[in-house]
Amino acid sequence: MPDRRRADARRNYTRILLVAEEEVAAHGVDASLEQIARTAGVGSATVRRHFPTRRALLEAVSRERIEALRVRAHDLAGEGDSRNALLEWLSDVVAYCVSARGLAAALAYDDAGSDPAHENTCSAALEEAAGPLLRRAVQDGAVAAGLTVADLIMLIVGIVLATEHCPDPAARADRLFRLAVAGLSPQS
Repeated sequence: MPDRRRADARRNYTRILLVAEEEVAAHGVDASLEQIARTAGVGSATVRRHFPTRRALLEAVSRERIEALRVRAHDLAGEGDSRNALLEWLSDVVAYCVSARGLAAALAYDDAGSDPAHENTCSAALEEAAGPLLRRAVQDGAVAAGLTVADLIMLIVGIVLATEHCPDPAARADRLFRLAVAGLSPQS
């Protein structure tokens, strides 16, 4: 689909997105929209025209990582052990969320329900990508029936948000993820 925006609007969008990526990397979800506008050399109304909500901005900033996770899920879909394939993908999601400040918040669900104007496109893309991995693992009896990709994403978001201020958030998030996967029962 051709981009019908004016050339200056396309340039503004690109500039805002580049600045937003840097600001979100530096400040996470609390990146200042006003600072993004100043650094991009546009007015705050221009930022809001392109990104009407903070979530829209975070989703745009996260788009490339979401696409990489989508491709990774597809690549793992043919792996022999369905449980390991699913867990490897989920571990990748945890690692991406820890390394890309703002990605966990972009994946967080809100109370928008079925309102398409508030649809979480990042989570929707990951749900679609991971669906085959989860279905195969359930079908193989490798994970509990009744789990949804949305459940797993919410678990990951909770872990990442809970550990983002730890001295080593990646190690802490990975440890909590592995605890969640193993459960609290002693290993036999």
